[in-house]
Amino acid sequence: MTSVTPPLILIFGPVDPSGADGLPADAVTSARLGCHGLAAATALTVQDTAGIEDIQPISPELLDDQARCLLEDMPVHAIKVGGLYSAETASVVAQVAADYSQVPLVLHLGQRGLLSQDVAAEDDAQDLLAATLELVLPQTDLVVVEHLRLAQWHADGEINIGDAPSPMHALVAGGAQWALVLGAPVRPGHNANVLLGPEGQTVTLPWQAPPERNADTGGVAATAAAAMLAQGLDMPKAVEQALHHADQTLATAFLAGMGRRIPNRIGTP
Repeated sequence: MTSVTPPLILIFGPVDPSGADGLPADAVTSARLGCHGLAAATALTVQDTAGIEDIQPISPELLDDQARCLLEDMPVHAIKVGGLYSAETASVVAQVAADYSQVPLVLHLGQRGLLSQDVAAEDDAQDLLAATLELVLPQTDLVVVEHLRLAQWHADGEINIGDAPSPMHALVAGGAQWALVLGAPVRPGHNANVLLGPEGQTVTLPWQAPPERNADTGGVAATAAAAMLAQGLDMPKAVEQALHHADQTLATAFLAGMGRRIPNRIGTP
């Protein structure tokens, strides 16, 4: 009996020991949606459902070795980029993506990290965001970000929209083919997921508020979108199906510990 190789997704992200996020969680999402996840670890964390206690970033050289070893061995069908922890690692991811530009890349902006304790840490976070937007965004087929986070970056001056009509449009102007903003206000009292395309076309999709104490919103959607793109769906259809999966996953999130809910990645169709 001949086995069929499932689509392969290369996932850049941290190792979250709680399984709520990062590589362990993305591997489950990939498998649930018919794909096989490959891992390039960007950091090791110490965390539980209540919060992150420590992050140990992987060196840029080791991250580059991890990714290229896999890419030279197997035909990867999509790349998903999650948590990056230094401008140098953002540069590594951007160069890998440029070398494999035929592979669709999904970038999730806004993974949780340690709270900045001093000015130097805040400067590092700003440098990381700037490097991600300058280097990784232009390699991106789909960028996924929550509206509240994007609006905060805009208010803080960390995203310069220039002549763009909105921060979402600035992401496309910055090089992303498509931008998906989660929970964007489309009229007073009504939010939606908004997908903006390369020709300025927009698709408005239903948004439902995640349960309280939820651990993740954009990460599930980004990984699901990568799985759909890996299987050959066009972007609007891939995003629509990814959001449907993410909504079900978040709606059935469970409380395993004393902190945040964990999306139920194994209990959705």
